[in-house]
Amino acid sequence: MRVLTGYPERLPDLKTVYLGRSPESPDITSYVLQSVRFHQEYALLKLKGVDNREQADRLRQRLVMVSIDDAVPLDEGEVYLYQLIGMAVETEDGQVLGTVTDVLETGANDVYIVDSPQYGEVLIPVTEETILKMNADSRRITVRLPDGLLPNA
Repeated sequence: MRVLTGYPERLPDLKTVYLGRSPESPDITSYVLQSVRFHQEYALLKLKGVDNREQADRLRQRLVMVSIDDAVPLDEGEVYLYQLIGMAVETEDGQVLGTVTDVLETGANDVYIVDSPQYGEVLIPVTEETILKMNADSRRITVRLPDGLLPNA
């Protein structure tokens, strides 16, 4: 699996992981985690009951999730990456840009990938200057876009 957590060293301590198409998916299934080993930026998981390649192939393109009880506690104002997916993004003057579909974790700063009906795919750098407000309760992110980020804007 591609490792998205900032704390990969905690993976071998987990007893159970959950696989599903999304955190809200009705088909989330729990698996006992038997072992973990790391290879480059990936973690190779051995799940109890998944004993051959065919069984493992059926689990491709699933998110590997942990119980919120096993997650690293957040500081005030922080959100988990999975909570960002589907959040509405709007400019400080109220123009709705679209929704977050993914987060790219880069060396300098994260980048929100926003699906915009008007502009297509918009890449928004996550900086103090750009992200003005994030409200997890209303699932809205307010941004101040750098000049030239949007086409014809």
